[in-house]
Amino acid sequence: MRREEPGSAASGLILTLACAAQFMVVLDVSVVNVALPAIQSSLGFEASDLPWVAGAYTLTFAGFLLLGGRLADLFGARRVFLAGLALFAMPSLVGGLSTTAGLLIAARAAQGLGAAVLAPATLTILTTTFPEGPRRTRALATWTAVSLAGGASGNLIGGVLTQSLSWRWILLINVPIGAAAAALAVRVPPGRPAARTPRLDLPGAASATAGLALLAYAIMQAGPRGWDDPVILAALAAAVVLLAGFVLVETRLARDPLIPPRLFRLRAITAGNAVMLLAGACFQVPMWYFLTLYMQDVLHYTALQTGLGFLPHTLLTMAVGLRVTPWLMRRTDDRTLVIAGALTAAGGFLWQSHITADSGYLFGVLGPAVLISVGGGLLNTPLTATVTSGVAERDAGAASGLMNTAKQVGGAVGLAVLTAAVAGRASTPHALAAAYGDAFLIMSVMLVVIAAVSLALPARRSG
Repeated sequence: MRREEPGSAASGLILTLACAAQFMVVLDVSVVNVALPAIQSSLGFEASDLPWVAGAYTLTFAGFLLLGGRLADLFGARRVFLAGLALFAMPSLVGGLSTTAGLLIAARAAQGLGAAVLAPATLTILTTTFPEGPRRTRALATWTAVSLAGGASGNLIGGVLTQSLSWRWILLINVPIGAAAAALAVRVPPGRPAARTPRLDLPGAASATAGLALLAYAIMQAGPRGWDDPVILAALAAAVVLLAGFVLVETRLARDPLIPPRLFRLRAITAGNAVMLLAGACFQVPMWYFLTLYMQDVLHYTALQTGLGFLPHTLLTMAVGLRVTPWLMRRTDDRTLVIAGALTAAGGFLWQSHITADSGYLFGVLGPAVLISVGGGLLNTPLTATVTSGVAERDAGAASGLMNTAKQVGGAVGLAVLTAAVAGRASTPHALAAAYGDAFLIMSVMLVVIAAVSLALPARRSG
């Protein structure tokens, strides 16, 4: 898509489309969680296969993100955006109408592929539409806040749809939203034509996709199987070989690399994605996972009550991300805000680590939510602005894919490590609360590490 001039009427439409699509993608990471019992009963899932309803989506999403990001650079963001919408909405329809467990898992995997194409395209559209400065800051703040809200509200939306209609609607709802977004997207002007015929880096795409998919698989299965399981060890070894081959292809062989090595000469890219990887290991998936377990297993909330319990996280994150952070970004550098956000969230997770079976909602969930949400709202927008800054338009998709990959891999690794760290505890409410508290304590320590690593970020002001 072309870069819009300030005040262009099309820019508002582009921002709305990008945010709506990103909301769908992030929502589907968590929306199935509270519907799993209903899905198991409806389709006769074996207990051992049920995690693949979420895992199939996560696996293909993480595996194809680098490829999805580069497609936007080579074939145009609008074209890839529309393709991603189709790849996401059509499997949603199939999944919502599934009559067998296998068909639902296949549909979820195809959804993940669509998400991997769509998510980088939404960020590429914004960074190539809005030039660096206050307008891009506001656009990225909106995109980031909507992303965080999509994940945090997944449990609520999933609970409402499952309880009031059917579990099928957690997937079917994507179809009309995707169709409406596609109808609006065709009205947006296409980007400039490529200066030469694009050539997709197929060896790089194959090695990166297979390597990341195997890495995600090993991490997901390490909990139930154990890290010393031969299958896990073989998957990890194959992932290392494939990813090493990817580095060789990118640096020595590819004419149009999937991730151009020149990107890593930018300190904002290297340090920024290291911070993004670590932040992904705390926020979003790991936080939602353990907080959901605490509310359901210890406080004995229903699915709908658990979803409502996340509402303060959603509202506070959006309020800080949309209003406070852009204002602060005009007055201080992004690195300072990332550090301040990490330390604020670290305080929230430290508070959260003191939960007990008797904490209740006010002190066990709501109080820590204030600090965690304020910290996340302060951290995410300036970090996103940093890792997409100074990137030429021809590499915007690659940078977006790299950022999304760092976030997803960080979340998967963080969840696996934290789950292993608290495994084997007794199942009484007091023991579970203590185990989940330990997970939150580890997140608090990691956020202090994030603040230290963030010192390597360039001191730049994007607002």
